[in-house]
Amino acid sequence: MSDDLGDSSGTKRYTPGVDIVGSSQDLTRGLGVARVRSAYQQVADQLRQLIITGKLTPGDRLPSEAELGQAFGVSRSTVREALRSLTSQNLVYTSRGVNGGSFVADADPRSISAYLETSLGLLSAGGLTVDELLAVREMLEVPAARLAATERSESDLLALRTAVEQENTEAGPQHEHPQHFHILLLTCSHNSLLEVVTQPIFSVLKNRFLRGNAPATFWDQVCGDHANMVEAIERRDADAAGSLMQEHLHRLRETYLAMDRV
Repeated sequence: MSDDLGDSSGTKRYTPGVDIVGSSQDLTRGLGVARVRSAYQQVADQLRQLIITGKLTPGDRLPSEAELGQAFGVSRSTVREALRSLTSQNLVYTSRGVNGGSFVADADPRSISAYLETSLGLLSAGGLTVDELLAVREMLEVPAARLAATERSESDLLALRTAVEQENTEAGPQHEHPQHFHILLLTCSHNSLLEVVTQPIFSVLKNRFLRGNAPATFWDQVCGDHANMVEAIERRDADAAGSLMQEHLHRLRETYLAMDRV
């Protein structure tokens, strides 16, 4: 009697979809192959790489859809879909008219920050914890406080003082000024990248994790901490500013975690 694995002579016979190690799915895993991406994704990937590596720079005009299609060996509709994908990522833009076409976009810090905020929000909904967000915040804001002490201008210092004065009279559970102080401090560091990557963390913490009202003593402590940091920044004492920020964030962590458990 014969079956799927052999015949009466004992010779093993191949059956489509099955081999000696198992199913075709097992075989593809064993070969380490990856699923083939659609044509438009492959075109978008290559153009994105050219932009990221600087071979295409902001303001550069891309070849026409027909020229790109010929270069990649794909249809114009595939090129159009690839350009739509890159446009959604703010990497290219298209203009109409005689001098129109598709161009490499300038980097917009606000768009980058908004994209990070959206992505962090999705991650937090999927399991990213408030503790993880606060740990990254500390990694970013402690050096920022040190930089603010050494790089701040007189106008920066005035803005920080004004923010603290407003906090002392208006701060509360629904007030914006405590977060505003931290954003101002990032500005005082004169490092635009710090602002881009840190502000989204502020927004996610505020929107997703601060579910209840903190006690009044919490806001009093926040205002006092900020005032002490301003004094250190005024003295250009980077070590003190960094230490005060770290202590401040540790106190915030306890309150934020308590709110997150509610």
